[in-house]
Amino acid sequence: MKTTETSPAGTAEPLHEMKAAPPGAGPGKGGGRGRGRVLNAFSHGVLVLWAFMVVMPLLWAVMTSFKDDNAIFSSPWALPDRLHFENWSRAWSQAHMSDYFLNTVLVVAGSLAGTLLLGSMAAYVLARFDFPGNRFLYFLFIGGMSFPIMLALVPLFFVMNNIQLLNTIHGLILVYIAYSLPFTVFFLTAFFRTLPTSVAEAALIDGASHTRTFFQVMLPMAKPGLISVGIFNFLGQWNQYMLPTVLNTEPEHKVLSQGLVQLAVSQGYKGDWSGLFAGLVMAMLPVLAAYVVFQRQVVAGLTAGALK
Repeated sequence: MKTTETSPAGTAEPLHEMKAAPPGAGPGKGGGRGRGRVLNAFSHGVLVLWAFMVVMPLLWAVMTSFKDDNAIFSSPWALPDRLHFENWSRAWSQAHMSDYFLNTVLVVAGSLAGTLLLGSMAAYVLARFDFPGNRFLYFLFIGGMSFPIMLALVPLFFVMNNIQLLNTIHGLILVYIAYSLPFTVFFLTAFFRTLPTSVAEAALIDGASHTRTFFQVMLPMAKPGLISVGIFNFLGQWNQYMLPTVLNTEPEHKVLSQGLVQLAVSQGYKGDWSGLFAGLVMAMLPVLAAYVVFQRQVVAGLTAGALK
């Protein structure tokens, strides 16, 4: 004899045929999981599309730099028949890309070192010390981030000309430092505020001066933030075009961005498109290499403040 139970509809059903609902199951659970899967698939699709749009032009430029001019126009999407390394040698020597590359390395290395040194010192003082005018100086640096560089080009040109720094490498370094300081101070001030105060206090109790505490204790602790802001400044200074175009007109002092424009204009009329793409890849490779090498440090510096 089977034991029966009356259902809400009034019909009798065997108890062993009635199945209990799984725990946690509700009317909205299945729909929520379905919407989550759809959203996850959509976000991954957008990321894949974005990666394709970014990577494909880079790969195409590298591939084109090893083709000859006829292959570039006849079969732009095909692989090169052989690697034409003469394109790179021609761009490096005949188009003076070697001189532009050296000038860019000198300017960016000097300006990056000066920016990180001065920016970290200013950010440390603004983050760790309370004094009259602290907030005013901080917001003054913040205001420098919103000031359009185009409005300063004309007065900056006359100032650099009056102090005899126009068309010089060291003058361009000073301008790059001044241009990059607002963002550097803003970024590192927030980073220094996340560092533990007890470490600096212990160093001062042990007899270390403020200078020694900064350089030997606090600055090494801020390494992730320094690498992150250094990468951003490196990208901006390496690709800077407007400032050197206005302040650096001597051919022997031109940087890589100016050299690429000159190469595009001159080689465009001659039809040396392979040399132009080779020069473009030369300018692009240091930026890609810097990001690939320091990508973990960049992510660590950007998330350090949120994790503390």
